[in-house]
Amino acid sequence: MLKVKNIYKNFENFEVLKDLNFTVSPSEICVFLGVNGAGKTTTMKILAGILKPTKGEIIINNINFKDNPNYCKSITGYIQDRPYFYEKLSVREFLRFIGGLYGLKKDITNERIKKLLAHYQIESKIDSLIESLSHGMRQRLAICAGLINKPKLLIIDEPMVGLDPYGAKLLKESLKEYAKNGMGILVSTHSLDVAEELADKILIIDKGKIIKNTSLREIKEDKNFKSLEDLFISITDKNL
Repeated sequence: MLKVKNIYKNFENFEVLKDLNFTVSPSEICVFLGVNGAGKTTTMKILAGILKPTKGEIIINNINFKDNPNYCKSITGYIQDRPYFYEKLSVREFLRFIGGLYGLKKDITNERIKKLLAHYQIESKIDSLIESLSHGMRQRLAICAGLINKPKLLIIDEPMVGLDPYGAKLLKESLKEYAKNGMGILVSTHSLDVAEELADKILIIDKGKIIKNTSLREIKEDKNFKSLEDLFISITDKNL
């Protein structure tokens, strides 16, 4: 579903990402784990098409992003850690706007809005202005916006930020269900608990470079480490 090949990113003379290589398969939840400032959000923005890599290739569903960015974006959902909203739009108006950006027909958009809002339990806010929503409700709205095009690839940056325990549980259960139905999912987080609960594959990034590409099964079988926390600290603490 997703192939990242030799991605570098420089801001002026500062190298933020260094030779990233990894894949996300259909029905796989890949957790991108790292401390703050490790390069997670920059990577996510590149994969979503918000930033351009300095060099390297991104392949989504066997299509090179450079060759057909519109197609790649059309099958990708992206949920930011700090989503931007148009405060004076209602929830319904905002999601219709997002559906329009994806070229969805109005009746299809309306049907998906109804189902998503019901699933994430904010249907009562459908005609409320976004400026009136709590932080948690805004995060749920961002999730709905990221799913309205029924993406084949879902990219989520720090998904649990702002969610209450019930909302976080609902999202984690939903992600597992989406993966069962064939969606490839890349989740960026610094939460080891989230990683352990969701991950099929774990990528650990430090100072812009992937230093570990593994799975929970391999970690549990490795006698050198007692847990994911033990592994994470042992290979990153020298840089903290």
